[in-house]
Amino acid sequence: MSKRLLQIYTGQGKGKTTAATGLILRALGWNWRVLLVRFLKTADSPGGEVKLLRQLPGLDIIDAKLGGIYAGVEVDAIAADVRRTFVRAQEQLMQGYDLAVFDEFNGLFRSNYLPLEEALKWIDQRPASTELVLTGRNAPDELIACADLVTSMEAVRHPYEQGVAARQGIEF
Repeated sequence: MSKRLLQIYTGQGKGKTTAATGLILRALGWNWRVLLVRFLKTADSPGGEVKLLRQLPGLDIIDAKLGGIYAGVEVDAIAADVRRTFVRAQEQLMQGYDLAVFDEFNGLFRSNYLPLEEALKWIDQRPASTELVLTGRNAPDELIACADLVTSMEAVRHPYEQGVAARQGIEF
């Protein structure tokens, strides 16, 4: 492939991580080397897709230490964990990957867990040989402006609104 692009999956609807997982499987099917970085999700966070992905060759996974999405963790502790995860991901990415997915990355800026300027600079300087996918709600306009592909998942209706809790095998 001549040029690797920046893709963003954002929006209030369901399916951002699911779409990225499908792309990971497609890349692995072509023997690509893939990195998955899970911000705000710990190794023991539920997720059937990650449970299966951990078994596949060619994929490296970096998990956050704190589950900031659902856990009642202090903002400063989450920000420090995001910083550690981001630095580790930057270092790991230099090992040479065809595809990197940074899951829940887009929402890090709304909560000031990571400076947007730092992320934009890193994105601009990332390895040219790596296709980069950023998922998460609330992608900043500045991030969207530098992307080659942006998909926004629209929330039209969700069973959660009718009191249906997240279901194993469907939502996780």
